[in-house]
Amino acid sequence: MSEVSSNYRVKSLKLFVILIALLLLVSCASHSPAPVLDRSKSSVNRPKTHVVIPGDTLFSIAWRYGLKYEILAKHNRIYPPYVIRPSQVIRLDIAGTGGAIAGKQQSGKGDARVSPAVTKKPVSTLKNTNNRQENRTVKSANSTSKTQAWGAPQWRWPVKGPLISSFQGSNALNKGIDLGGKLGEPVLAAAGGQVVYSGSGLRGYGKLLIVKHNETFLSAYAHNDRLLVKEGDFVKAGQRIADMGSSGTDRVKLHFEIRRDGTPVDPLKFLPRR
Repeated sequence: MSEVSSNYRVKSLKLFVILIALLLLVSCASHSPAPVLDRSKSSVNRPKTHVVIPGDTLFSIAWRYGLKYEILAKHNRIYPPYVIRPSQVIRLDIAGTGGAIAGKQQSGKGDARVSPAVTKKPVSTLKNTNNRQENRTVKSANSTSKTQAWGAPQWRWPVKGPLISSFQGSNALNKGIDLGGKLGEPVLAAAGGQVVYSGSGLRGYGKLLIVKHNETFLSAYAHNDRLLVKEGDFVKAGQRIADMGSSGTDRVKLHFEIRRDGTPVDPLKFLPRR
């Protein structure tokens, strides 16, 4: 009887060990690392359409998918002042990472390209969200600021903090650079231009500002604590446009991007050496 009892205890111990191993495997599988949020989609992963939700603007949609908003507007037959509405379907099936349509661009009545002299910003689907003025072309009261906005960008650092994360490529997770700092420190315009987005509607960016410098270059300032300018405002290089914060992220930092023809580029290639 003692030998039978001993064999039984050995078998029971083996079954217990196997059961513990299975439980550990199940536990590890259920606690796999959460996916890292990609701030915008490459042309490879880009869906064919986007359904407009409240708070979207044509500009924010173009930024999210790495497209030029003028070309996105033309592709969808959306004309100035670029009004879009909730549940509207926006086609994203545009060739090229920068949204360039094959063939020569035709200028004329149906062209959605905006002239710098008569700039009209894309309009939000919400009225008076973040102090937006709907269906209006914002005119600068300062002609000098307007001239600066459409000249060649003279880049400068947007904050004084250290570089904590580098550019990883236009199709990588980090499409800009991250700069450290303290809560409430000033965020400065990296070059003169016009604010074309001010809000928190783009997932992964927190409180975000996008500035248009000319028909080629845009810059973005993400994770702010407070936004000090609104859509349509013209800003000068070095002007305080926001307060540094941690909105949409886990620490105080500024995520800064430069996009050329809708495609993210390495800001360190444009910013002056420190």
